Amino acid sequence: MDKKYEFESDRLGFRLWSDEDSVLFSRMNADNKVMQYFPSVLNKKESDKFIEKIMDHFKEYGYGLWAVDIKETHEFIGFIGFYTATFESDFTPCVEIGWRLDDRFWNKGYATEGAIKCLDYGFNILGLNNIFSFTSKINKPSINVMKKIGLIEQGTFLHSNISEDNPLRPHVLYKIDKKTYDKNH
Repeated sequence: MDKKYEFESDRLGFRLWSDEDSVLFSRMNADNKVMQYFPSVLNKKESDKFIEKIMDHFKEYGYGLWAVDIKETHEFIGFIGFYTATFESDFTPCVEIGWRLDDRFWNKGYATEGAIKCLDYGFNILGLNNIFSFTSKINKPSINVMKKIGLIEQGTFLHSNISEDNPLRPHVLYKIDKKTYDKNH
């Protein structure tokens, strides 16, 4: 079955979400390993609600967190893309690049490959000027991806949507602007 991709990298296809994604995405969001750097796992209803939010974001902004497949096998592996962060902070609202992959697909370079392609798409197709990314300070795998794709550390902050006693509250902030991106690519 061929799927229609909005854009592609060497190994990955980026597309809008389909009904078939719900079961696999729900399984991912219920996995403690996948969700270890988030405040909690999501149940099926919460996971489906998240897909609705993603689709609403596409309708409002024309971009979002794309469902990602391995092109060769058409396997859904998670999402990579953009989301408009609006929680209370001195750098919001902003466009955030993010990813969440099923742990079966970790350590294969997919997050880095997909995020690099999304940066290109964001700056050169969508016309974005700044792209941010952030995660808890203890999320070393995502911080490594941020560094690999050329984002520059901006500092730290306490995430306003995470409780004060939660070890995930201290966050690190990364950013890249169009000028820096163009210079490096």
